[in-house]
Amino acid sequence: KAFSNFTVGINDDVTGRSIPVSETINVSPAGVVSCMFWGLGSDGTVGANKNSIKIIGDNTDLNAQAYFSYDSKKSGGITVSHLRFGKSSLDMPWLIDHADFVACHNPAYIGRYDMLGPLKKGGVFLLNSQISSDEVFEHLTREMQEQIIEKKIRFYNINALEIAEKAGLGSRINTVMQAAFFKISEVLPETEAIDLVKQYIKKTFIRKGEDIVKQNWAAVDGASDALHQVVIPAKITKSYEPARLIPADADDFAKDIMEPIMHLKGNDIPVSKMSFDGTLPTATAKFEKRGVAPFVPHWVSENCIQCNQCVQSCPHAAIRAKQIDPKDLEGAPETFTVLKSSTKNDRNLQFKIQIYTEDCQGCGVCIETCPSKVKSLEFSPIQTERDAGEIANAEFFEALPYDVLDGAPETSIKGLQFKQPLFEFSGACAGCGETPFVKLLSQLFGDRALIANATGCSSIYGGNLPTTPWTTRKDGLGPAWSNSLFEDNAEFGYGMRLTVDKFNEYALELLDKASVQLCKAGGEYADLIKQIQSADQSTQQGIEEQRARVAKLKQGLEQ
Repeated sequence: KAFSNFTVGINDDVTGRSIPVSETINVSPAGVVSCMFWGLGSDGTVGANKNSIKIIGDNTDLNAQAYFSYDSKKSGGITVSHLRFGKSSLDMPWLIDHADFVACHNPAYIGRYDMLGPLKKGGVFLLNSQISSDEVFEHLTREMQEQIIEKKIRFYNINALEIAEKAGLGSRINTVMQAAFFKISEVLPETEAIDLVKQYIKKTFIRKGEDIVKQNWAAVDGASDALHQVVIPAKITKSYEPARLIPADADDFAKDIMEPIMHLKGNDIPVSKMSFDGTLPTATAKFEKRGVAPFVPHWVSENCIQCNQCVQSCPHAAIRAKQIDPKDLEGAPETFTVLKSSTKNDRNLQFKIQIYTEDCQGCGVCIETCPSKVKSLEFSPIQTERDAGEIANAEFFEALPYDVLDGAPETSIKGLQFKQPLFEFSGACAGCGETPFVKLLSQLFGDRALIANATGCSSIYGGNLPTTPWTTRKDGLGPAWSNSLFEDNAEFGYGMRLTVDKFNEYALELLDKASVQLCKAGGEYADLIKQIQSADQSTQQGIEEQRARVAKLKQGLEQ
C-alpha cells in the first residue's frame, strides 16, 4: 500500500507508518577496510584510535575516516570507535555494519554486546583479557564461539592490562592495543608502524612529561610478545554463560525497555512499549551490574577503624556499611566477614563493610580516603573477589536492615553512612567528586526529596535511559526527580515548592470538611485530626509519625 509520512528504522506499531528493513546491504566499495574497537570510557581507546587514523591517513596513500560512538556514562561507559581506510572515497556517513576487524578492549562486554555480528567471514577478532590464550575460547559465549567457527574468524588474545601495569600506566591499555592492531592488520609494515606509533605517542604525551612518553613506549614494545593467536577447536566443549541482566520476575519496563537497551538493542524497541508521558520508574540502576572495573577494593577487616569515611566518599555507592543484629546473620555465606561494632549499643551489634563488585568503577577513592595507618582497603582483581564470594555477600548484605544507628548519631559521618543511600550506581565518571554529595543528600532527605535538576552532568547521570540511580526505601518512598529543559531549575524548583505547599493547604481544607463524618466513624478520629493539623514535622521522627497518622486517617476515609 502507498502512503506518505513514513519512518525507516523505527518499529512504529502505534501509527503503523514505519517501513520494515528486511536485510542489511553492504554498500562499501571494494578495498575499504572497516574496523570496530569496543572500549571503556577513560581507558584511552578513543585517543589511540584518533592517532591510528592520523598515522594511516598521513603516512600511506589511503584515505581514512573515523567516528566515535560514546556512551552517556563517559568515564566507565562504553565507547565504540568506527575506523575505515581505503583508496576509494570514504564519504560514508553511517556506522560500520560489515567489519573486517573487531577489537574488544574490555572483557566485561562478552555476552553483553553482539560484537561479532558485524564481523565478515575471515575477519579478525582481538580480545584484551587476563585469561590465558589456551583457555580463552572457553570463556566466550556459545553464540560467539559458533560465529568464530562458522565465519572462520582469526581470534587473537592479549593481556594488555598486565603490560600497561608493568609500564606504570595502570589501566590505560590504549597504546598496547594500538600496537596490537597495527601488528595484526598489516596496513603498514610492523617496524614502520611501531616507529610511527611511538612518534605520535611523543607528540600526544610530551606535555605530560618524558616519563609518560617512555611508559607508553614500553607498553608498545611489550605488545608484540604478548599477542597470541588462539587455536580454534573443531568442536565446542565449554562455553561462558553470562548472568541474566534482568530477573525473570522483573516488570514489563525492565524486560521491554531496560534489557534491550542494556544490550545496545534499543533501536528495536517498538513505539508502543515506550513511556507515553516521559515518566520513568526509579530504582533501576541496580540491575545494570556492569562489572567494568578490572580491580576493585578488598576489605581488610583487621585493619578497619570503622569510621565509614570510605562509604561516604564513594561516588557510586558501591561500598556500604551496616550495623547488624547477630540474629540477622543466620544463613550468612561462609565468606561473610563481620567485626564487633565499636559503637556503644546493648545488642552486641556487628559491623560490616561491603563492596558491590559488579557496580564498582575501580576509581580507588575509598582507598585514598581510608585514614587507617595500615589501609583497611586494597585493590584486588575483580575475578578474585568474585571467586571469593563477594557477589553472594553483597546480595545477603543488601537484604539486611539499613538505618541501624545504635550508638552512632545521624549527625555524624559514621552514623549517616549506616543509612540507605537513595542514589546509587550512577553513570557518573569513575572517581566523580560531585556524586558523593548527591548521595549524601539522598541519605539526609531522600524519602521526601523533590529534585529540580539543572542541566549538566547531573542531568546525564541522574536521568539516564534506561536506568536511573535514584532509588527507594523498602516502603517505596524515595526522591522524585525532574530536569527542566529551559535551564531555569531555580524557578522550576520554586514551582515544586509552591505546589507542595498548596497540596498541604488543600489537604487540610479537605480534612476539615471531612472531619464531621470522620468523627462519626469513631471518637478516636477527633484526636487524630487535631494531631494531624498541629503536627511538628521538623524532624524525621515527626515526619514518620505524621505518615502513620495519615495511614490511619485513610482507614477512616475508607469507611
